[in-house]
Amino acid sequence: MGKSKRWQLFVFIHVCFMGVWGALIEIPEKNGFPPTLGYVVWAITMVPVALFALKENKWKIERDSRSILLGMLVGILGSVGQLILFFCLTVVPAYLVFPILSLTPVITILMAAGILKERTGKAGWIGIAIAIIAIFLISYQPQNGAGKYEYKWLLLSIVPLLVWGAQGFFMRWANETSSAESIFFYMMISSFLFVPVALYMTDFSTPVNLGFKGPWLAAIVQGMNSIGALCLVYAFRYGKAIIVAPMTTALSPVLTVLISLFIYAVIPHPIIITGIILAIVSALLMSREETK
Repeated sequence: MGKSKRWQLFVFIHVCFMGVWGALIEIPEKNGFPPTLGYVVWAITMVPVALFALKENKWKIERDSRSILLGMLVGILGSVGQLILFFCLTVVPAYLVFPILSLTPVITILMAAGILKERTGKAGWIGIAIAIIAIFLISYQPQNGAGKYEYKWLLLSIVPLLVWGAQGFFMRWANETSSAESIFFYMMISSFLFVPVALYMTDFSTPVNLGFKGPWLAAIVQGMNSIGALCLVYAFRYGKAIIVAPMTTALSPVLTVLISLFIYAVIPHPIIITGIILAIVSALLMSREETK
């Protein structure tokens, strides 16, 4: 498979796994398994995925300081963003936070264009612009009663917005000299650095569901995240960050909405439907671009 096609394949796999993950992530929590423990389970699911990737790479790991630094930085940025998100969601509902977090590719795009000097054609730029609009629309939720919340949560939500956007950039940058397998291995290592923090944030005074719908279901759901994350690393390796970032962020919510529609029989708001259509159009435009 040519290099110009590999990033499209990995984007497709990433979107499938992350779309399903987004639709199912709340189920363990609704069944009494705290999201902070979900983080711990996610870190554990990173291990077999990292080992599989290393096996495919014949157990070769870059050990130079640059590879270790960038790989750990990518993982730390992702972990910090997730933990801050958990805290945000204890203060305000998700419908206030996620529309802000959906703008992460803007940070990645600006950093890639400004630092790596990545460029794309007219179709790519149009696709990127449409994707950003689509992200806004897909994230739409009627914000009834939003005024009762203090706005300190807004400052908190900016943290994962910035670190996840930066994570995409550094993931692309690390891929210039490191193998995707090494990057993911260091991401796995760094995810465990924050397990004590996640445990500290967990409220163990309330009952924790330890049955199948608790940690075991969380392992299945979070495993999808881990596989999707590995595919994202590969996508950034073979594709331009300026294309991969908005494409993945636009299409994953589309699949999440469609699956949620099927599972919960909920009809999306017309604004969300418009966003889905625009996201598909943007993906078609961006997929025409070839990595140079």
